[in-house]
Amino acid sequence: MNSLQSLRWAGIIEGISFLLLLFIAMPLKYGAGFDMAVTVVGAAHGGLFILYVAIALFVWIQKRWPFLRMLIAVIVSVIPFGPFVFERSLRREENDELEPDAVF
Repeated sequence: MNSLQSLRWAGIIEGISFLLLLFIAMPLKYGAGFDMAVTVVGAAHGGLFILYVAIALFVWIQKRWPFLRMLIAVIVSVIPFGPFVFERSLRREENDELEPDAVF
């Protein structure tokens, strides 16, 4: 697995954890009084977010991305559904790297 694939998968998993936090754990906490849902899902999401940012920084250095691209990678991770949109651009970038005669 290359670094772009790692970032794609980390983004997908982090995005899912964010959606679980927003749309399942928080309603359970505030609607049903089940505080443990936010504690568990929030902790998992926090760890996954840190992992995602670390991988984004690694890709930024390895691929020599412009600073703005790395910044966008981090910003989209705090927008619901953002990582899924960004994942598509990463997939396109990865496909361009695999095609030896790709036109840029």
